[in-house]
Amino acid sequence: MLFDWFTFGAQTLNFLVLVWLMKRFLYKPILNAIDAREKRIALALADAALKQVAAQKERDAFQKKNEDFDRQRSELLGRAKDEARAERQRLLDEARQVAETLRTKKQDALTRELQTQHQDIARRSREEVFAIAQKVLTDLAGLSLEERMGDVFTQRLRALDDAAKTGLAEALKTSINTVRVRSAFELSSTQRDDMQQALNESLSSDIKIQFDTTPELISGIELTANGWKVAWNIADFLASLEQRIGDFTKEPSDGQVHAVASTYAPEKAS
Repeated sequence: MLFDWFTFGAQTLNFLVLVWLMKRFLYKPILNAIDAREKRIALALADAALKQVAAQKERDAFQKKNEDFDRQRSELLGRAKDEARAERQRLLDEARQVAETLRTKKQDALTRELQTQHQDIARRSREEVFAIAQKVLTDLAGLSLEERMGDVFTQRLRALDDAAKTGLAEALKTSINTVRVRSAFELSSTQRDDMQQALNESLSSDIKIQFDTTPELISGIELTANGWKVAWNIADFLASLEQRIGDFTKEPSDGQVHAVASTYAPEKAS
């Protein structure tokens, strides 16, 4: 069989045309479609990656916000607890202070009441005792007692010590040598003369004496000269005694109120 070059050439040309046609109308659109799809896939993947990054950022931001919220909540709760504890302590301290103030006021009121009662009892007791003593001594101050008191006072004038004489002499310098003698009873002329003589002898001077009667002295006699005094009378004795009792029964301290009140409370008659 003979080789036909024309047929071979025609078939070769047909094959080349077929290849070109397939490439032009089949392979190239397919390749273009594949490239386009790959580009779309790449774009989709890139967009997905961007979205994933954005989502991660949002997630991180949300987590940070949650952490900040939890921290702020913990801080607020801790602060609220601290403030609640402080307020509770303040209220407790205030309540304690109010209770202590009320207790102190009540104790002070009770103390003042006890002191007032004690002072009233002591004052009334003193008044009753001295009133009775004054009445009894006034009733007992008869003539013989008055004469004896005048003699005792005259003896006291004669027995003045140097300090008393000096004090009386200084007092007389500003009273123009005038001395006042007061007595609870009327002095006889003899008693007056004896007192005058005793004073003159004690001071070695002629002293003028003014005699007055003062019942308040309660059977007593006193000599005064410009604030200086020589006295012997039951009233002074009672006043001194009352002063001592008054000093002893002055307001006691808070810790001694109950003890003093129980000590000086009058006993019940059996």
